[in-house]
Amino acid sequence: MSKTQTALKRIFVGRPMASEELEHTLLPKVIALPIFASDALSSMAYATQEILLVLGTAGVVALGLVVPVSIAVSLLLAVVVLSYRQIVRAYPSGGGAYIVARENLGLYAGLLVGAALLVDYTLTVAVSTTAGVDAIVSAVTALAPYKVILVIGFILLVMLANLRGVKESGTLFAIPTYGFILSILLMIVLGIAKCAGGCPSAPSAAEALPSLSALTPLLVLRAFAAGTTALTGVEAIAEGVPVFRFPQSRNAAKTLAILGVVSITMFVGVSWLADHADVVYRDGDPRTVVAQVALAVFGGGFGFYAVQVLTAAILILAANTAFNGFPVLMSILARDGVMPRHFLNRGDRLVLSNGIVILAFFACVLVYIFKANLNHLIQLYLIGVFISFTIAQAGTVLRWRKIKTPGWRKSATINAIGAGMTGIVLVVVLVTKFLLGAWIIVILIPLLVLLMRSIYLHLKDVREQLAHPDRRPIDRRPGSQHAVIYVTRVDAPTARAVGYARATRIAGLKAVTLNGSLAGAWRELAPEIPLAIIGKEGSTPDALKNFLRRERIELPPDDFLTIMVPETLKSSSLVEVLRRPKLHRLKAALLPEHSIQVMDFPMFEADIDPNVDESREPARNYVVVLAAGVNNATLQAIEYAETLHASDIRGVNFGLGPEGSERLGDEWLQARIPHPLGIEASPFRDIGVSVRNYVRGLRPDGVNRVVTVVIPEFVVPQRRHQILHGQTALIVKRHLLFERGVVVVSVPYHLDR
Repeated sequence: MSKTQTALKRIFVGRPMASEELEHTLLPKVIALPIFASDALSSMAYATQEILLVLGTAGVVALGLVVPVSIAVSLLLAVVVLSYRQIVRAYPSGGGAYIVARENLGLYAGLLVGAALLVDYTLTVAVSTTAGVDAIVSAVTALAPYKVILVIGFILLVMLANLRGVKESGTLFAIPTYGFILSILLMIVLGIAKCAGGCPSAPSAAEALPSLSALTPLLVLRAFAAGTTALTGVEAIAEGVPVFRFPQSRNAAKTLAILGVVSITMFVGVSWLADHADVVYRDGDPRTVVAQVALAVFGGGFGFYAVQVLTAAILILAANTAFNGFPVLMSILARDGVMPRHFLNRGDRLVLSNGIVILAFFACVLVYIFKANLNHLIQLYLIGVFISFTIAQAGTVLRWRKIKTPGWRKSATINAIGAGMTGIVLVVVLVTKFLLGAWIIVILIPLLVLLMRSIYLHLKDVREQLAHPDRRPIDRRPGSQHAVIYVTRVDAPTARAVGYARATRIAGLKAVTLNGSLAGAWRELAPEIPLAIIGKEGSTPDALKNFLRRERIELPPDDFLTIMVPETLKSSSLVEVLRRPKLHRLKAALLPEHSIQVMDFPMFEADIDPNVDESREPARNYVVVLAAGVNNATLQAIEYAETLHASDIRGVNFGLGPEGSERLGDEWLQARIPHPLGIEASPFRDIGVSVRNYVRGLRPDGVNRVVTVVIPEFVVPQRRHQILHGQTALIVKRHLLFERGVVVVSVPYHLDR
């Protein structure tokens, strides 16, 4: 990364934080509430409105049921809150509904819940941000043509705030969240006080509302289902337990209780005022239900506008809940092997930045596809969250029946009632919204389940192959080393490769070139090394591959064949990589070749001294094997290292925690590897920088002291699987490419189909 890129990153994201600072980023309850509750609280701005929309189809008389329906929804909300308080205590590592489903109902139930929540979080960002921008556009109609751009802009703004750190984003969003709570509570208290002497009427109180359908139990049930939007966001706290301050589960449970009390108070209060102010609301009305109630209570003025501004703010900030819940859930899914391990990585600010970025991307895609149309987006909403509610509570019932702690029957009854109620709501939502767009989610969630299952099976297969006893090196006796020097020019880097090859006492050493005019210069440099001149059979990579395959087939299966690639660098900038793309494509093309290792010999043009014999053998060669674990790929890399006849061979691991380090050390000893293992810290989680700093400590100069970094790489048989694996080797190579006196060799371990 260039200095300019680094400076910009520091401006927008902030200084990098060491892993030891993670505890300082954990959240107190006062900050956790606005972070995890903004989605649930924002639904208070439209939950009553959704109920009135459904009831209004039966005429004005039916609007009087808004309070009973709201109370019924509130009872369901209370049951769900109680259930999730039990979940966060039982599962302090987070994961919420997904963990409950997976542990009590099995893998596929867990995948279903995980897929449903991922979809719901993405929709939360798209819907809440679109609703917030709708409120802004309603006030400033001139912004209507730029609605999609505004929504995407706000999504990216919230993303950036979260990339700076969970605690920072919580502090930033706390003021509007608490401002919204206070403004609504003040409106409720003042409205109830005014009702003591006769309730003020809303501007729409005298409007007629034609009866389009009969007031039937089914209609009331539909109104109840519409009002359950008040439950969205409750699950976020259970997903995000790991970011709370210690004791984490207790603090999460308290925050969930506070959320439940505040939400129910606001929801029932707004519904009661809407009923007593005779609010009439129809789809497309310029003023929302909350706006009409505020106008009736405050009579316009500062109070009315404060409620409007804070409502718009909380709707936009509701996306923040998803930006905290989604990455944590993705990291848990990655830990369980159903998502790529990329989502376990923390960024510079100790946040799960990959999850944050991918959430923003898909939310922006949704907004763009649906043209930021709230009516279309909201039809996709609620299904995911009620799938997770229903399955999580059913799983919790099974858990109570298994553990049978004191009072388990009462707890199981609460969860069973909650599962039944949310299950009914799920069916109603599916039936009423299916043709309006919910069919998309009905198709999308199973597809996501199949994707996660495919990832799970692939990663399981990789683990099994890396540990398979039939593919482990036998008795750890390395075969012989054979090498081919790829000659494009007879220059200092090529001479250095010759000196390195001589020092390693390679059993069979050859050189190969596509340029026959280099034969004379080569005889002067290394007359004892035969030079093969090959014709260009198609592309350069193809010609070289065919030559190496012919060489490989003549060798015993346990022997190694290395292609040495010298190259001259003009600068230490990444522009250097772009300057000679063919050479880098060549190295990448050779990596998938079976039983062939690729060794890179870079050398700076400025380091070339005509008075130095680069072909002389270096006095010391330190070989460092990067060891992520003790598996077949690592053991093969160690065998390879032993064929280099180095002065020093060692394994090194970077960035493991205390438990991981102890486990790796035990495995190293059990494998009886006769070389020391170093466990090095990577405080900023940048393995490329950590490896580079470690190598510099060995003081390589390329002439007398060389450091060879051996990177075990497992090669997947299908290209689409590459995205599932971290590109650690590529990152390390990029950082070591410009290090003086450092040789990097990739030792591929090929996985079977």
